[in-house]
Amino acid sequence: MLLHKARARVGYWTARRLMAMSWAVKQPKAWRWMEGQFARMAALGDPKAQSFYGHILLFRGLGHGARQEGIRLLRLAAENGEAKAAYQMGVECLREDTTQGPDGVQAARWWSLAVEGGHPLAATRLAQLYAAGGHGLAADPRQAERYSALAARLGF
Repeated sequence: MLLHKARARVGYWTARRLMAMSWAVKQPKAWRWMEGQFARMAALGDPKAQSFYGHILLFRGLGHGARQEGIRLLRLAAENGEAKAAYQMGVECLREDTTQGPDGVQAARWWSLAVEGGHPLAATRLAQLYAAGGHGLAADPRQAERYSALAARLGF
């Protein structure tokens, strides 16, 4: 098992470096290998890999299944303290599709987790959400001011 984890880490590190090289991303065989490395590291429960691969599947994945798997990985990463994943989960909660409507309460929950992780845009979005209310969340001027001040402290 230790060897398996070490190989997964080396493969993931290599694939992440190849992401910076456009020629590698454009090669179908290289891209499939890279995706395999991302998936293997995410399957081992690494929150950063889950967040990274979740974003790839959400924005570049083909089909509804890839999108759902991306959201699942983002949820796992967010629950383990990954701020970028928590922010994206908040965005997804406000997205409306054929299976669900926007949910302001859940968006606020995810963005609160992102703010705890130091994500400045999450604080700004929370301030806007509390100022306007809606999607099941009551407007709360005090919370809006609190998150607006926090966004300023975080540099946004």
